[in-house]
Amino acid sequence: MYRRILVPIDGSKTAARGLREGLRLAKDQGAKVRLVHVVDKMAIIGVTEARLDPGPVLARLARSGRTLLERARQTAKKLGVDAETAFYEPVTKHVADTVLREAKKWRADLIVMGTHGRRGVRRLVLGSDAEQVVRLAEVPVLLVRGR
Repeated sequence: MYRRILVPIDGSKTAARGLREGLRLAKDQGAKVRLVHVVDKMAIIGVTEARLDPGPVLARLARSGRTLLERARQTAKKLGVDAETAFYEPVTKHVADTVLREAKKWRADLIVMGTHGRRGVRRLVLGSDAEQVVRLAEVPVLLVRGR
């Protein structure tokens, strides 16, 4: 039985599917949920390569991430699920590293996250945070595929 479920969200439809499944599981199990959003440094590569100030872009991403977390927390509340949030802006770390560190720090016993299910060259070029989490997590990971 799971008591502490960590759910990383990024605003994508795939992450929303992971959120729905994580909340459903939490409700069924009577578990607490920790919703995590990490500002992805990869989102600003074009800005920094163009030698533009990344500050305004990072500020916008941070505002968007905080709003996303609050909406997800309210969704959990409506379902009767006890949820807390964690927000990170590590522009030098990979998203997966931050998710794994948070899972360990919070003592999660399950991670539920959406995955795009990319394969081949697309996965090689874009990487896969979900794959890294699965490979390195010390707790079970439930991946919810996007459509």
